[in-house]
This record gives sequence, C-alpha cells and structure tokens, in this order.
Amino acid sequence: MKRLFFLCISFLCLPYYGFAQRKLTVYADKPVSTIAPTMWGVFFEDINFGADGGLYAELVKNRSFEFPTAMMGWREHKSEYQKGRILIINKSDDSPNSKFARITIEKAEGSYRLTNDGFRGMGFHKGKQYDFSIMLRVENPANCRIKVQLVNYSGKEIGSAVIDGFTSDWKTYSASILTSDSAQKGKLNLFFEGTGVTDIDMVSLFPHDTWKSRPGGLRNDLVQKLADLKPGFIRFPGGCIVEGKDLTNRYQWKATMGNVADRKLIMNRWNVEFPRRSAPDYYQSFGLGFFEYFLLCEDLGAEPLPILNCGMACQFNSGEVVAMDELQPYIDDALDLIEFANGDENTKWGKLRHELGHPQTFNLKFLGVGNEQWEPQYIERYKVFEKALLAKYPQIKIVSGSGPSPDGDYFSYAWKELKQLSPALIDEHYYKPPTWFFSNASRYDNYERTGPKVFAGEYAAHSRENNDAESRNNWESALAEAAFMTGLERNADVVQMCSYAPLFAHVDAWQWRPDLIWFDNLNSVATPNYYVQKLFSNNKGTNVVKILESNNVLAGKDSLFASAVVDSTTGELIIKIVNSSSKSQAVELNIAGKKIKKANGVMDFLSATDLYSYNKLSELDKLAPAQKVVEMKLNKMQQEISPFSVNVIKIRYTSK
Repeated sequence: MKRLFFLCISFLCLPYYGFAQRKLTVYADKPVSTIAPTMWGVFFEDINFGADGGLYAELVKNRSFEFPTAMMGWREHKSEYQKGRILIINKSDDSPNSKFARITIEKAEGSYRLTNDGFRGMGFHKGKQYDFSIMLRVENPANCRIKVQLVNYSGKEIGSAVIDGFTSDWKTYSASILTSDSAQKGKLNLFFEGTGVTDIDMVSLFPHDTWKSRPGGLRNDLVQKLADLKPGFIRFPGGCIVEGKDLTNRYQWKATMGNVADRKLIMNRWNVEFPRRSAPDYYQSFGLGFFEYFLLCEDLGAEPLPILNCGMACQFNSGEVVAMDELQPYIDDALDLIEFANGDENTKWGKLRHELGHPQTFNLKFLGVGNEQWEPQYIERYKVFEKALLAKYPQIKIVSGSGPSPDGDYFSYAWKELKQLSPALIDEHYYKPPTWFFSNASRYDNYERTGPKVFAGEYAAHSRENNDAESRNNWESALAEAAFMTGLERNADVVQMCSYAPLFAHVDAWQWRPDLIWFDNLNSVATPNYYVQKLFSNNKGTNVVKILESNNVLAGKDSLFASAVVDSTTGELIIKIVNSSSKSQAVELNIAGKKIKKANGVMDFLSATDLYSYNKLSELDKLAPAQKVVEMKLNKMQQEISPFSVNVIKIRYTSK
C-alpha cells in the first residue's frame, strides 16, 4: 500500500513537470561570442502611410497643392450669395514648390470655404494645442481675413482662430488653436472673409506636442514606441522606396534637405503597387527627410543605417538600370552623404549640416548600397560603389544585399559573388509562413564564421488574417519569430544586425501587412510581434553563452527553442526560452560557472492559448508581457514553461 501511495503521488505531480523534466545547462562563464550593439534595430520605410499621415505629424494632406491632381485632399464650398473661385497657379519654373492656390472673392456676403480632409481624417485630442501656419499674400490687404476652424467628423467646431493683417508680399502667418473635444476623423476649414484676391501656399497644421517638442516634428506616441525598443540602429528610408518604380521615382536624399517648402514632392511607389489596396493620394512630401532621420537616430541612441539607390529601379516593376558609364552621380550621392554626416564645416556637405544647426557629426558608420537587387547587374554596380566608397572612407561598413528571398538562385549567386568582395554585412530578407521560422531556428548554426556578417534586414512571419487590419500580427506569427530570433542571437558572431519589417501601418491606409506597430489618427497599438522584439532588444546582453540539453542546442527539438546571454555591465544572466507546444514543459535550469547573487530572479513572459489572437486598437494590450519572480536554489531552477510562450529569465550573478 505504501508503494502504491507514492506511485499515485508521483503521477499527480506529473502535470506540473510534464512527463519528462528537461534538464538545461547554461555555461555562464564561457562566452562564445560578443553581441554587437547593433544586434536589434528597426527598419523604417514609408509604406502604409508610415511617414506622411504617420510618423511625420503634419495633418494637412497636399499642403502646397503640388499633387498632380492639385486639389486632391481639398474641397471647395461656397454659398449661393457669394462669388468666389479658386485657381491653381503653376509657375512652371522647375522649382520644387511651383504651385499655389489663388482665391478670388468678389462679394462679401455669405461664406467661401476650403476644407482639407487630412490623411483619412485628422486626429484631434481634447484640450491640446495645434499649430496652424500658412504662406500668404494678397492683392488688396485692406479687406480680407481667414477663419481657421477645426471640426469633428459631423462638422461641429472644436477649435478656431482668425488670422489677418496680410500684405502683398509672401509671408508666413500662424495661429495656435486649443481643442474643446477629441475627433478621430476631423477636418480643417478655411473661411475666407471679405473681398479680394488671396494667394495661399504651404497650409500646415501640426500638434504642438511633437517628439522633443520640435516644431513641424514627429508624432510623439509613435516615436515613443520606437524609443521603448531601445534600437541599436535605424535603417532608412527603406526598402523598395529607395528604388522607386523607375529611376525618376527613386528616393534622392539631397531633395529631402533644407526648407520643407523647397523639398520636391514625388509619388510614393506604393501609391498603385497593389490594385486591391490602391492609394492614389499617397505622395512623399519629404517633411521627414534625411536630416530628420539622423536626428531621430541621435535621439534614440541608434546607429544610422541609410540605404541608397545603386543605379537600379525596382526589379519587380520596371527593372530599369542606369548605364554603367553614367553611374557616377549615384556614387557621388553616397560619398556626399558620408560627408554630410561626418564632414567638418570646411567641407561642402558638412557645412550644410552646420547650417541646419548640427555642428557635431552624426558619426555615420554604416551605408547600404541598393536594397533588394539581384543578378549580375547588381554585382557589377556594387563593385564600382564599393571601390569608390572604401577608397575615400575605408572605415565605412558597407551593407550589400542577397536579393528578395532567403534561398534560391538569386540568393546563392549573390553570396557567391559578394564573398569575393568586401561588404561588411549582407542583407537577407525573410517573409515566410510561421512554419519556416520554426524550422529555420538553426539556420545560422552552421554558417561560415569568416567573411561578411549577416544583416537580417527584413523579417516577418505571415500567418492567418481576417478583415481586421491588425489580424495578421497574431500570436502564431510572433511566437514563430521569437523561436527564429533565438537562433539569430545564438549566432551573434555571424548575425550582427536584425530588424522586423515593415514598421508602421495606418489601419485605414495600409498596403502591406503584417506590420510591427498599427495606428489610427489618435492612437497606436503594439502588436505581439512588437513585444517579442522588445523582449529581445531590451535584454540584449553583451556576450552569448551556451545553453544546452544533452550537449545540444535547443532549436526546436520537442518544441523548445532557447538562447542565453550575459550582460557584463549589469551582472545579469539572461535566458530566453520559447515553447511552441500546446503543452507545458517542465525544465530544470542548471547555471554553471557563475555564482547566483540572489535567490530570486525575474521572468518576463508572453503567452496565449489562441494562436490567432492579436492586439488591435480597440484591445490595445490583449497580448502583453507579464512578469513574475522565479526562485533559484543552489544555482538551479525548476520552472514550468507555459504552452505557446516566450520567456525571458533574468538572474543576477557574481563570478565564482
């Protein structure tokens, strides 16, 4: 009976520990590689209204009437008693801002109004200040004024101001407006009162509360989410946006500098890329330009990683290339960008940085040549770039690319050719189903340890979706990415930069999904994928150490994935364990080589029983990390790893 009693007790304990407790050993005193400060970063591309209508906080769409359809974003209203009209004047002088609107009012009775609808509406927060400005001149300054009105979706006024005192010279007028209520999809009205002819340009409305309180700056909540990731780098401005549908439409950094009124607008290449998600009103004002990108990197303590066009348009579109004997202007753009970032005030482009108010250098270390190009036409152009860049700036680390896929003929050819050259990193992209990420957690375990390093520049698991914009960012996709990321971290001697893509998406104006952060005109939501990225980037460590089970890495055997690092600056051992199974798994963690400083550690964990659950703007933190205390005894820990979970265990240590 006694033996039967103990057998029953043992059986009852099995659900907690599983049918076989797994013994994992962390060799905490034997670092196998250092972790680059740039290990986890972010990739920004102006897709899904990520810049205009998103990160760039301007609320007025087509503020300078430069869209090819000059009144796009604007609507004209007039009363039956008033004679008013609008003309778009095109100066045809090849200037970046060649158009303006001329408003003619012949009778003072009634009202004449222009409405701007913003980017799928304008978001106004109750009790907040909004900064309006307009460039304006009049033919007759004696009898004209403009009422500036903010309204909600139903047309109710929630804030207003009046500007007047106009002259016949172009001048910028401004007003501050305090809102009395919130609006998700508000609008801006301009009421023209009096008579006469008024020319207007650069009609602008910004929230006063921008990132770092910079006038005309970035949307605060979106930048804060980036800051919370503690990114090691920011890759910009893309992505396919670098290439353009053709070379005329490519991204040119010099056109994004200086006075915002003088930055030449172009069509965003995602404007008509996907017919089912067509966005004919998607253009790039470049209010968010290269100088602002560099400032953002500086603000977040992230290395800038600009990517420049290498003389090739998107190969999925036109496939246009510049002739080899006409490649020099593209190379000059790259050389000039390095000079802008790192040159002193005695250089042409370093002087411009000084004039923009930033005498300190940006200390640029990385530069990408091309985005997602392939085949011999890329390699022959890359060779010329590499030779010119390293001849003048041998310290610059060049990032090249292996094409649009993580395998196949393009990929193999690129690696074969680039290994014979001198790129510091080769960019690999992975847009695959979750199963691919689970099965490729050991991808880099057997990569060559010499030669170019890997930049995991764009990755996202593509899972099930429904009509909710945010639905593809479900827990299955985030769990798969976490499993894959343990393999990236375990091989930090090979993989030295990693970034999820794309970064931002407007719920009412997206072209591509999944995306790391979704937003509307008022709020933003962190996806479970975002929280996975944050768990890794906020717990990066300084050195990789081994975590083994029976002398083997954990890369999916029986649904467990793991990596471990030490942080020599904080004296922490950080263990990441992913359980992709629907069952709990009991593990015994044995810490070798370090003396545990405290009996207790902490575990951040993220889990969900429904693989297809997700966060959305109406349920912001349905899936979010939680934390609990974990107990250590004699350098050992007994821990149940929940089903479908990502777990980060942090333990303080001292040397033995």
